[in-house]
Amino acid sequence: MKVVILCGGLGTRLREETEHKPKPMVDVGGRPLLWHIMKLYAHHGFTDFVMCLGYKGHVIKDYFLRYEEMNNDFTIHLGRESRLEVNGCHNEQDYRVTVADTGLNTMTGGRLKRARRYFGSETFMVTYGDGVSDVNVADLVRFHRSHGRLATLTTVQAASRFGVVETDGNEVVGFHEKPHVEGWINAGFFVFEPAVLDCIDGDEAVLEGKPLEKLAAEKQLMAYRHAGFFYAMDTYREYLHLNQLWDTGQAPWKVWA
Repeated sequence: MKVVILCGGLGTRLREETEHKPKPMVDVGGRPLLWHIMKLYAHHGFTDFVMCLGYKGHVIKDYFLRYEEMNNDFTIHLGRESRLEVNGCHNEQDYRVTVADTGLNTMTGGRLKRARRYFGSETFMVTYGDGVSDVNVADLVRFHRSHGRLATLTTVQAASRFGVVETDGNEVVGFHEKPHVEGWINAGFFVFEPAVLDCIDGDEAVLEGKPLEKLAAEKQLMAYRHAGFFYAMDTYREYLHLNQLWDTGQAPWKVWA
């Protein structure tokens, strides 16, 4: 089953890091965020990826074209018969990566429509290129297949942006740091049947708008509730937080060995 990763957004609220590269290529622990997302899927046995490129897509293309050399030792023979010998091997030996240019200003749904020739005849997964999670995607796929509808999205419980002060009258009796609040939010990590693509019209189609609304109205959209970790990197503060978690060995999304 193919995993489609949406990599084309501008990342305007993370301009400190995205001035010269797309948001999925922002480093967390010395590796692009995109690498972390791929490692999650690979841990559960899904290693066939389609990257929907947009803003500064050439950076992602260059990353994969140079992956062997940059992630291994190598010996280069210079001169008239120049050649390269890669020594050793990395842990991504069975990955298959398709990169698809889906336009600079194309919306999320439009990107899927443009890249459909790479996955449109089979069930496929979709996620965003800016969020990490410890969601069990194999279990997500099992859930999708069990209900027989066209689409599944993963939901997580929303967290407050602010800590809560607990009081007894005017007396402060405790604090709760950014507790969960009522309601669930879309975390991405979708599973779609090919017919979902028929709900998408043109480059301007936002996946989270009319396509999902139409599927919900037709009772073809189910929610997989994930009670674990999910974190989207949209601001510089969130970038720093993810790096701090990784650097201190407290990264919940690192489920691989």
